[in-house]
This record gives sequence, structure tokens and C-alpha cells, in this order.
Amino acid sequence: MAIDPDHPVLKVDNIYKYYGGKSTLIDRIQRKPKPRLVALDGISLTLSRNEVLGLVGESGSGKTTTARCIVRLEVPDRGSITFGDRDVLAADTETLRHIRRDMQMIYQDPYSSLNPRMTVRSAISEPALIHGLVEKEGAEDLVRELLERVGLPYTVANLRPRALSGGQRQRVAIARALALKPSVIIADEAVSALDVSIQAQILNLFGELIRDLRLGMIFIAHQLSVIAQLSDRVAIMYLGRIVESGPTADVFTRPRHPYTGALLEAHPHLSGEKKQAPALKGEIPSPYAIPKGCRFNIRCRFAEEKCFEIDPPPTEVSPGHYAWCHVLPDLHQS
Repeated sequence: MAIDPDHPVLKVDNIYKYYGGKSTLIDRIQRKPKPRLVALDGISLTLSRNEVLGLVGESGSGKTTTARCIVRLEVPDRGSITFGDRDVLAADTETLRHIRRDMQMIYQDPYSSLNPRMTVRSAISEPALIHGLVEKEGAEDLVRELLERVGLPYTVANLRPRALSGGQRQRVAIARALALKPSVIIADEAVSALDVSIQAQILNLFGELIRDLRLGMIFIAHQLSVIAQLSDRVAIMYLGRIVESGPTADVFTRPRHPYTGALLEAHPHLSGEKKQAPALKGEIPSPYAIPKGCRFNIRCRFAEEKCFEIDPPPTEVSPGHYAWCHVLPDLHQS
């Protein structure tokens, strides 16, 4: 793929997001400050056109919050987000409307994101009509074209979401997003609720769209095999931070952060061979009480004394491949 890392279409720079917690009666009596949940803690990433960036991590790692901040459904407490030459966080209402048209989100459950009372025809054409991207007399041609592009027969145009299978609904959701001619798509667990065979079809469709339309995509998933199939680069998230990032093949074949290695051990081998390896041990710490030093230290078999005291800086272990780790064990996966 022709990727231009020097001119990213999207740049997220050092964003933080906190949520206030509830104080107990004793806390209020003792006048303790409200607990603070750390959702994102200094996230930075870039995305080029014609590129797929995979975001991976356990539940609670901050993947979805990152996506919501990018389209400003959540507002970061610090940091900056630039889309093209537009400042997302400083955008006024009209500018933000255009930004969200150009950055479309596709969700895990298309049934909840599609209006059950609307036909497929209306679901696809209405956003384009509202944004003035098509005239009323051209809406039918647009619906026909987009249904064909996502692999659905035109006969589904008269149906409502309840009459469709899960895979068909997701294809309709993709067609609706494409109707707005976006340059970036953010897919949040977009295939995790589908059967494996349907997952493969949707992934192939995404690949075709990225190639044909030169889209940029942020693909959020917990299934490493899915990320390996679709993503050019990957960012591994843990407790609100990116702990390893780089070209997908490099990160998955030679991980250098123990958390990445543990994720790979806990899943079937990417070649299809099953590995008899233990899953991740221990529970992810509370985002209300982030550990000092490396936040993976209490679950890490390689942890040294400094891992409990000093926050690790990023180390470039190979071109474009970074790991935030003091120890940097060679966890060869091939």
C-alpha cells in the first residue's frame, strides 16, 4: 500500500482523558478529593490514507475512548487532535459537522446503530441527502451503487434491519458510512459479534474499500488474528497507554513488551497452530489506582526493581517499532 507517514491525514498528540469517581461518606467527612479514573494517559498516534492502524488491548485499556475522542464524542482533558489541517478540539459546530462526515464510525452492533423503523434505502440515502452530497433524484442510484459495492443485492433496499442477518446489517452500516464519502473510517469491534466465516467476508470487504477508495482506517479489535489480517501497523494499549507500536508483522513476530508477548501467548498462534501457553495472569489494575512505574509491573514475569519506580520511556527496537519497557525481552513468536 502507498502510505505517506510524513503527511498523515490524522494526528493524535498526547491526549489525556479522566473521569471523576464517586466519593464515599467517609471520604467526604475526611475531605478527601474525589477519585479520578484515568481513561487515557498520553495517547499519540498517526494515520495516513490507504493505511489501517489496529488498536488492541483488553477491555478497559482505552481503545473505544480513544476513538470517541478522535471524533469528539468525548473531549480530552489535554492534548491535540488534527484531521487534515483542521483542529478537531477547537472546531466550531459547522466545522465539526464536516469533520464527522469525513470520519465515519462503524460499531460492533449494527442493529443498535441502524434505525429499526427505516428501510435500508432510507438508512443509506438519508445521511447523503442531509449533507447535500446527492440530490433527491440521484438517491436511488446511490443506494444501488453502494449496495453493490458492499456485496448486497438491490432487493434488500426495501427491507428493515430486523429482516437482515448480522452480516447483512454490518454491510448496510458500511454502505451508510460510505454514502458520506469519508476519508477515514473508525471500526470499533466491527466484526467481533459475527461468525468467523462472516468475519472473513467483512475483513475482505474492508480491504477492498481501503485499496479502491484510499481510505484510512483505525480498526479496534481484541482478536489478534483479525488485526494481523487487516492492519498495516498496530498499537497495543494497556491501562490507558500505548505500550508497543509498529508494523504489524514486526510487532507480532518479535514483540518486545511483555504485555504484547502475553497477549500473543494467550491466543492461538497466528499461523493456525494451537499453543499450549498460559493466558495472562492476574487482573488489570484499577484505573482509579494506576501503579507507580510501569503499569504492567505487577503482572510481568520480567519486572525488575526499576519497573516499580520509573515510568519506561519509548525505545525504538527496530525501524518504526517502539516499546515502552525497561527490560525489552526478545519474545520471538515465529
